[in-house]
Amino acid sequence: MLRVAIIGGYGNFGADVARSLVCDPAIQLIIAGRSLAKAEAFAAALDAAHPAEAGAYDLTGPSEVLAALKPDLVINMVGPYNGQSYAVAEAAIACGAHYCDIADAREFVTGIGVLDDAARAAGVAVIAGASSIPALTAAYMDEAAREMRSIRTVEYGISGAEQSNAGAGTVAAVLSFVGQRFTQLIAGRMTPVTGWGDQRRVAIPGIGARWFGRANAPDLDLFAARYPGLTEHSFWAGHAIAPLHFGTVLMGWLTRIGLLPRLDRFAPQLVRIASLFDWLGTGTSGFFMTITGEGADGAPLTRRHWIIARLGHGPYIPCIPVILIARAMAEGRSFEPGARPCLGIISLTEYRAEFAKFAIEVTDA
Repeated sequence: MLRVAIIGGYGNFGADVARSLVCDPAIQLIIAGRSLAKAEAFAAALDAAHPAEAGAYDLTGPSEVLAALKPDLVINMVGPYNGQSYAVAEAAIACGAHYCDIADAREFVTGIGVLDDAARAAGVAVIAGASSIPALTAAYMDEAAREMRSIRTVEYGISGAEQSNAGAGTVAAVLSFVGQRFTQLIAGRMTPVTGWGDQRRVAIPGIGARWFGRANAPDLDLFAARYPGLTEHSFWAGHAIAPLHFGTVLMGWLTRIGLLPRLDRFAPQLVRIASLFDWLGTGTSGFFMTITGEGADGAPLTRRHWIIARLGHGPYIPCIPVILIARAMAEGRSFEPGARPCLGIISLTEYRAEFAKFAIEVTDA
């Protein structure tokens, strides 16, 4: 059996991963986190193919503590990843375990290569960003690259549902770039933009129009090298509920002019405030993506994609890559040793098969 240690396994996203893997007879789950009591309680409640184990592990804990859990694969589900060290991945390498996470922090994911030599020496795979960005967006881009002679532009956005299981860590990840400056590819040049700025309204079939602002992601660095013909690349994010979206716009503006500090420090308080607006939401999240380029004959070609997740199922989407990686390892699939972002690892076909298990609709044009 593959021993899979889920760090943060009793948290919102970690619990989703645990429940998705719990019935696999080739997997032994280890639920771990700062609280041993919470880990034990959650592990005991799982109807597992093999009784789940529990352990205490803090993100900054020594590698010996993680090694005592005897994992073959470590899944780090504890965000936010902005400013987080690579301590968990280093501890996994030290005990000869593979590692993956659902990080969407730009510097964290793009910098994972600093562990490449150590991971290769240990014979393990270290995969960062096994999440919606960059894993899902790259899956769409890779499919387009097989059809297009050259990809010229790409834009995509995520409008998260309220009434979901987003906790303070997830909210902090978004707030970390609101009102902050970062770069996006515009007219062939990496150009500074402001997080949650340049408001735009985008129609998503099936749920209507929603507001979006510019957002930061590891893709903004990774795709320029992966798709050489790219000249325009933007990522957008928004709230489903307009008052919350524009409240974030206002806070971003106040941060930009120096009247507020970085907003991620207020994540727990803002989660509580946002919950007061849940009654206005529908539990429906949306994703749009537009890719343009040249077909095999040189003629202009455009591909459009939409994903709609209903019933609060949107938070399952960023968990899909780590779930599929764990299952693949349990089935005996070999992963090349080394440290790298999650690009070209999960195919769009695999994604679509998982979407079919939830209230998730996919449309392509």
